[in-house]
Amino acid sequence: MTNCAGLLMGLAVFFAAAPVFSAERLAVSAPLANIRSGPGTTHDILWQIEMFHPIQVLKTSGNWYYFRDFEGDEGWIHSSLVQKIPSLITTRDECNIRSGPGTSFPVLFTVGKGIPFKILEKKGNWYNIQHADGDKGWIHNSLTW
Repeated sequence: MTNCAGLLMGLAVFFAAAPVFSAERLAVSAPLANIRSGPGTTHDILWQIEMFHPIQVLKTSGNWYYFRDFEGDEGWIHSSLVQKIPSLITTRDECNIRSGPGTSFPVLFTVGKGIPFKILEKKGNWYNIQHADGDKGWIHNSLTW
């Protein structure tokens, strides 16, 4: 019994001292960012993402973040290309961007799936958003990730 108690005590000390990493949500802060197959510039570029594209960081390696995006795609991005910016990305093929927080407000423009925006404000289930090109409006949260 004392061996078991010692083992349990040792495990408790180990896990208490181990850093706990929870997935952090960040957004691309550069106009365009390369997503790579590994943590370094010698790894292949898999695709590129634009400013305000939100990512969920899963792990780090030096100055590189391994992440997952809204479609479940995973890759590596350098830490200098992301910041803690409130952002969202559209998840539907057709999303109305309105002049105010509600369906009674006129549609300013429509975007497709995969368009990232910076969040400026939230009112209820509506977000006031801004695209990297400066376009602004309101979108319902059911259309976003």
